[in-house]
Amino acid sequence: MVNLIVQLSKYIIILLIIIYTFLCFSIFGYQDPDKKRYLLRQQNLLMFLMQAIAFVVMYLQTEDVKMLIFYLMQVVLFSATILLYTLLYPKVSRLVVNNICMLLCIGMIMLTRLNYSYAFKQFVIASAGIAVSLVVPVIIRKFKFLAEWRKFYAVIGIVSLAAVVVWGGVSGGARLGFTTKVVNIQPSELVKVVFVFFVASSFKLSLEFKDIVITTALAAFHVLILVASKDLGAALIIFVVYLTMLYVATRQPLYIFAGLAAGSGASVIAYHLFNHVRVRVTVWKDPLAVYASGGQQVAQSLFAIGTGSWFGLGLFQGVPNTIPVVVSDFIFAAITEEMGLIFGLCTILICVSCYIMFLNIAMQLHNGFYKLVALGLGTCYIFQVFLAIGGVTKFIPSTGVTLPLVSYGGSSLLSTLIMFGIIQGLYILREDEEEDIERKKKERLRAKRSRQEYAPPRRTPAHDRQRAQTRPEGRKAPRQGKARPQQRVR
Repeated sequence: MVNLIVQLSKYIIILLIIIYTFLCFSIFGYQDPDKKRYLLRQQNLLMFLMQAIAFVVMYLQTEDVKMLIFYLMQVVLFSATILLYTLLYPKVSRLVVNNICMLLCIGMIMLTRLNYSYAFKQFVIASAGIAVSLVVPVIIRKFKFLAEWRKFYAVIGIVSLAAVVVWGGVSGGARLGFTTKVVNIQPSELVKVVFVFFVASSFKLSLEFKDIVITTALAAFHVLILVASKDLGAALIIFVVYLTMLYVATRQPLYIFAGLAAGSGASVIAYHLFNHVRVRVTVWKDPLAVYASGGQQVAQSLFAIGTGSWFGLGLFQGVPNTIPVVVSDFIFAAITEEMGLIFGLCTILICVSCYIMFLNIAMQLHNGFYKLVALGLGTCYIFQVFLAIGGVTKFIPSTGVTLPLVSYGGSSLLSTLIMFGIIQGLYILREDEEEDIERKKKERLRAKRSRQEYAPPRRTPAHDRQRAQTRPEGRKAPRQGKARPQQRVR
């Protein structure tokens, strides 16, 4: 009976996430606020229903009451997130809030299935991160001088990354952060957000060639420190983010070509300098050939994706724990094995809908600094999604980055929630700008109407004829035009 429920549940879960994903994109086509609110509430219902089915299945498989207790804790967290965002910020983007909760929900389901202790830690970090993200829109909206902290952003970013090179611990052949008894801190995750603010403030200050050279040198210094610590995934993200922001700010294709040439040369040099890079490239070429010496992760990931096929095996029906580091770097393979490739594709599309919102906000903002911030954060987010899924599917060499909001990782989860909090603040700023523009239009229209009401009537030929018809008899009409001179009598 349990096996039958498991097999039926996977099809229901897939159907629910397909409808949710469809609503993510169909909402963009509606202008009626009431219709949008209705569709957004439908998304919430679909998410909670999917979560309930998944945890009931896990409870039936494990017969552990803590699964149900943990489920109720998550329901409280997601409900509080939706309600608090809606109450505190009426102008907030509900679609972004829904997608945050949905991606966290997918991650919690998979982490609970893989390792309950990791899932509980993720829940605690997510709760703290959401609390922080609720404060961020206030900071974005009230602090008008964020564009002036250029030097502060540069110092914070470089010092934080340099501290990792000197004192950071080694994990997987790279110096990623600091390990404590409670949490592991990875500064590069938070530096990505600070770096976006640094570049945006630099380009707002000046776009002269000498200033661009200085900004490029500082950005390159960030990348070199990350390369020195062998955190190649973060280095690649910062490199791509800078190139994107540089092109949008200057509209000079030459900068893009020069940056790509420099990046290609740096990749070749890194390949010859670091054994860590050579191993990942070798694994990318043929993971089965080097299975025992580094190819196990990618090979097992491909086996999991192929085994799950379109509809998956069902929760607790696969063996995703055979994949090393499955809870962080390779969680997408576990999702596709037990939830199905269709479920995995819908997860990607939900991430893409978040990116579309980032771009939509960036295009409609009038402030150049905030426009670049929205663009930089959107590029950072979607490129990390690309790196995470590309490494899992062997599309590109594995870079060791996590899937935002889904994979286990405290620093990554916290930085992503802060990033989304910033985007919500920018969305509110955009709404404020539109209201201000609309208010000024109404004031101009009101002033124009008042001028028309109190201006003297304009004299027209029709008006003169009307006056002539109503003139009393015997009264001569006033002479029109220039008087003719009288003829002299000779």
